[in-house]
Amino acid sequence: MPARSASHRLRIGRYAEQNCIYLLTANTLAREPVFKDHGLGRIVVQEFREAQEQGIADSLAFVVMPDHVHWLIRLHQGSLGQLMCQVKSISAKGINEATGRAGSLWQAGYHDRALRRDEDLKIMARYVVANPLRAGLVKRLGDYPLWDAIWL
Repeated sequence: MPARSASHRLRIGRYAEQNCIYLLTANTLAREPVFKDHGLGRIVVQEFREAQEQGIADSLAFVVMPDHVHWLIRLHQGSLGQLMCQVKSISAKGINEATGRAGSLWQAGYHDRALRRDEDLKIMARYVVANPLRAGLVKRLGDYPLWDAIWL
């Protein structure tokens, strides 16, 4: 019997409340650095923007790292699971078409964290957008192309 990943446990006790703020994190399969190609990362960014245009969630801040994404949102409609399924499936299809890949792009599941206070929001937004600096990908945040925040 194949070993099960721990991702099934991520769904236990998950509850999403409308108009609450969440930090969502998703990893590529086997942490493959797919988004080192920034053009492929822009496909994910487009799906973040599409979710906002559809009124599902406000995108407050995001960063697309080579092998994972962080996305700070205010949820308006549906569930976190529905939102992440949409973003991950449509972005995977676009990236597979663009590269000739086949199969899964993303690890199953995702991590979410609800933010409770306004001061947490600014701290978390700074954490999200500073990811490329901490990872040593750039010396200045402005040099990294795959991030955005409503405050900047």
